Amino acid sequence: MARKILRWVLWALLALLVLFAIQIARNWDTIQRTMLGGLHVYETTPPPLPAEIKRPAILVFSKTNGFRHEEAIPAANALFAKMAADKGWGHFQTENGATFDPAILSRFDAVVFNNVSGDVFTPKQRAALKAFIENGGGFVGVHGAGGDFSYDWKWYVDHLIGAQFTGHPLNPQFQRATVQVADATHPTTQGLPKAWQRTDEWYSFDKAVGAPDYHVLLTLDERTYPNKKIMGRDIAMGANHPIAWWHCSGKGRVLYSAMGHQASAYAEPAYIAMLTQAVGWALNGSECGGNPAQKAGVK
Repeated sequence: MARKILRWVLWALLALLVLFAIQIARNWDTIQRTMLGGLHVYETTPPPLPAEIKRPAILVFSKTNGFRHEEAIPAANALFAKMAADKGWGHFQTENGATFDPAILSRFDAVVFNNVSGDVFTPKQRAALKAFIENGGGFVGVHGAGGDFSYDWKWYVDHLIGAQFTGHPLNPQFQRATVQVADATHPTTQGLPKAWQRTDEWYSFDKAVGAPDYHVLLTLDERTYPNKKIMGRDIAMGANHPIAWWHCSGKGRVLYSAMGHQASAYAEPAYIAMLTQAVGWALNGSECGGNPAQKAGVK
């Protein structure tokens, strides 16, 4: 009898191990992206681009070697494509890192990082992006573009974004909170409610960016959402919790918004207006001394 029970226990354990192995295999891509330091996929041949790209032009990039926002990325890509069509801007969307070549980037006036995550560039591609921005190109980063633990390009984290993502609350992951306009004079925040009620996945960072190098556009009122923990760890930033900001990188205009995890965010009229104004500013803002799109007539 004891042997029979033992046999059943062993068979049950074997079945559990098989089920576990199946789950690991099915989710191996996600496990690599989130628990094993991310993927290491680097393109060396760029995609074919149209012979003519109307100026001013935006390059929308959504490659992920880290966590992938499966629902948000296509929704945001569709929004940026519509935005460009409505505004009369040239537009090209890709997940190919080899597009970041000086000759190709010279055809664009701003790049939009749509939930880019992980280390997505070769050293030459990193250098091309850095030079593009510092010589006057614009940059807009959305949500996951600043929310990854696996970045090892320190310039991107410490300078371009300006702060290291530390986590977002869980249980619940998505919470309704109040976003406050910190700078109502910037083109990006025009028309936004001073106290803006939104539901999102709220990022925390290792520090609160601020003057003189970084200029906060929006802050998150932590008093308005209940849970500020991840796996029991408190990630509250306190009274000063920036959620969108801009700064100059050389002559380039850089703006980052930590909002936009859910696909529904890219259907919100207020967020659509904010992103449209942010991209327009990145194309033609005068604050940093470089205006590559000014002569092209940004609308």
